[in-house]
Amino acid sequence: MKQIKTIIAAICRTLLGVVFIFSGVVKAIDPLGTVYKIEDYLKAFGGFFSDLLPLAEVAAWALIITELLLGVCMVINVRTKWTSWIALAFYCVMTPLTLYIALTNPVSDCGCFGDAVVLTNWQTFWKNAVLIVLAIALVALRKHVRQLWSGWMELVIVATSLAAVLSFMAWTIQHLPVIDFRPYKIGNHLPTLMEYPEDAEPDQYEFSFVYEKDGVEEIFTLENYPKGDSTWTFVRQESKLIKKGYEPPIHDFEIINAEGEDLTWDILESEDPVTLVVMYDLAKADKKQMDKIEALYANCQLSNVNCYILTGSGTDEIIAFSMEHPTLSDCICTCDPVTLKTIVRANPGVIVLQNGIVIDKYNVRNR
Repeated sequence: MKQIKTIIAAICRTLLGVVFIFSGVVKAIDPLGTVYKIEDYLKAFGGFFSDLLPLAEVAAWALIITELLLGVCMVINVRTKWTSWIALAFYCVMTPLTLYIALTNPVSDCGCFGDAVVLTNWQTFWKNAVLIVLAIALVALRKHVRQLWSGWMELVIVATSLAAVLSFMAWTIQHLPVIDFRPYKIGNHLPTLMEYPEDAEPDQYEFSFVYEKDGVEEIFTLENYPKGDSTWTFVRQESKLIKKGYEPPIHDFEIINAEGEDLTWDILESEDPVTLVVMYDLAKADKKQMDKIEALYANCQLSNVNCYILTGSGTDEIIAFSMEHPTLSDCICTCDPVTLKTIVRANPGVIVLQNGIVIDKYNVRNR
């Protein structure tokens, strides 16, 4: 019986550790993506949580480090009696939180596995429900976990793991994710990823109709609305999305210039290279890189290569940026800021297209 408990504890410890490591690794590959996801949640929750937006980056780094260190410690059996309690506490928070998210749906996907594996909110909740059972079992059987390492060796393992995680994440921030899980990766043909198949399932809506009678409004469906009854006055029609249909990987890519012209397909169908400098937020863009941007634009002009700056900033920010950098004022276009964050994990970053294919992509900091 004791041996069986030891085996069960080892299985729970290993499964939990592998999940923590995988979750932490995919987030560490794209730490800015984790920051953006946390910001999305804070904005969606609103109120007090909106005031915590400046802490999103700190929260993202803390989450990634916690998951990776927990995972490493559990897989190789470092202080499992402690880490089992930490894992249980982690899922005691995350499980009810993901249940609330599944019920209210403030954000379409949780981001728990980054862009590598996209789960629905309900899939995330059931995943956590299974994992919290494993964590409870591991805590209950913690006395059956054998210690393998000496105290100083455990310290070396934790310190080495922490240094490796921090170094890798710092490198990624300076460059770009070593693996690009998003649809704008090098080699992808963007127009293909914007297409809707002929048999694509459309969005399904439930329609209702509001009528008024004697100052009282009442909601009707298509089956029971008061057709032909002149005592009722139609007020408005309402619709509710009951099932999301097919959505192509790229669905919000639209580039508008200062004159309001849509340049999207001119850029996607261009046989010549087109350089797009992405600055999703002009106010947050790295000011130290502006000389490089101006030099890049000048080189494009000399080479007769079209170059555009894409931003999601508002009119006031664009005007201020144009006054500060007049040589760049003629090439500024607008695009959805969420799309720009997805295109390249840098502010500023550069993506080069030719015939709609991504042929280059880089962080301006690294050039």
